Amino acid sequence: MVWNEATRERYRRDEGRYASDLSAAEWRVLGPLLPPPSVRGRRRRTPLRRIVNALLYLLWSGCPWRGLPRDFPPFTTVQYHFYRWRDQGWWPRINALLVARSRMLEGRDPEPSAVVIDSQRARTTDSGGPRGFDAAKKVKGRKRHIATDTSGRLIETRITPANVQDSHGAVPLLKALAARFPSLRHAYADRAYRGNKLLDAVADPRPWTIEIITRSQRVGHFVQEPRRWVVERTFAWLGRNRRLARDYEASEQSQEAWCNLASVKTLTRQIAKSQ
Repeated sequence: MVWNEATRERYRRDEGRYASDLSAAEWRVLGPLLPPPSVRGRRRRTPLRRIVNALLYLLWSGCPWRGLPRDFPPFTTVQYHFYRWRDQGWWPRINALLVARSRMLEGRDPEPSAVVIDSQRARTTDSGGPRGFDAAKKVKGRKRHIATDTSGRLIETRITPANVQDSHGAVPLLKALAARFPSLRHAYADRAYRGNKLLDAVADPRPWTIEIITRSQRVGHFVQEPRRWVVERTFAWLGRNRRLARDYEASEQSQEAWCNLASVKTLTRQIAKSQ
């Protein structure tokens, strides 16, 4: 998207206190998908909309937990909900529901027939956790392996140390996709995924077809590669959130949760605007 006077006016967010806050239309999309209150224990005291707004602020601004402004709930309350929902797998679940809804709004089948896979390196901080050194890119940190549909919607995410090769990191990614979508067996990828080792590793119970999109541009000239550009745009969407500019998390599971939350935010806004 090119920023100009028309697009700036269209994407201005002046409704809430912060630009990251959910609008009323966005809350109507996301609110019903959030976890219901527990039937045991004390009643929920903090509205979930305030919790989600706080998480979106952390994602958007990149501030630490203790830097959360005081007009949000206490950071310990927000932190409790984040880790609980992460461990219960709520963000991938919500993201999957929004992907299906977004696809149906376009008149498409809710399940993708093909995916685009790629990886992105992210430098880590001193927060600890698994990490590695990518000698090719001279990056010490982790890799985000993602799969999107052919329109760029995030379908699946896996986080590994940066020294894991793309073809090796794609194995758990494609196996997770095969478990979710039994009929899905076609993927687009770049040259890093070529060869039979990846195909052999994910051949059970049914083989995959990985179509390699080779680079067609000349040196000094940009050419939009077919199929591959959508996953690069998805990385750009994720990069708009400062929390994902680096990997600040001590665990790979937390990084996956933030990536899914970033996708949930993008899809929620797109669906709310289309209604």
